[in-house]
Amino acid sequence: MKHSHHHDKQVALPELTRQLRQKARKVTGPRQAILNILRQHPHPLTNKEIFSRLPKGECDLATIYRSLHLLENMAMVQRYDFGDGVARYELVAAGAAGHHHHLICTGCAEVVEIEDCFPHKLEKQIADRNGFKAVTHKLEFFGLCPECQ
Repeated sequence: MKHSHHHDKQVALPELTRQLRQKARKVTGPRQAILNILRQHPHPLTNKEIFSRLPKGECDLATIYRSLHLLENMAMVQRYDFGDGVARYELVAAGAAGHHHHLICTGCAEVVEIEDCFPHKLEKQIADRNGFKAVTHKLEFFGLCPECQ
């Protein structure tokens, strides 16, 4: 992270606390409900799937869209596009190392999680070669599942 010089250490902690408080304040009813649903599902869910799992009348689809957008901006959920024009959302694991990759069937959109991951070394090589820092990656594979073949 780049630190600008006009920020001395004095700002850092109160600022961090303020951000956390703000974050907590922003995680209200519907957002909390959405996070709870995502917590129970290992696979990314669409807006509609999340909506159908919420208690009836809890909130409308528009609220879910807005909440997800906000949670994504807060880096609490990760948005995926599996190429079918439908956004799917997944809870961001506390440790970024807890991320995984997806194998998606282009026929029925079944999602399989792949535990194999790029070695960190490769990520670092790619970063260094291009002068990038703090590189992370998302990897989606597409194909036809046994059912759809």
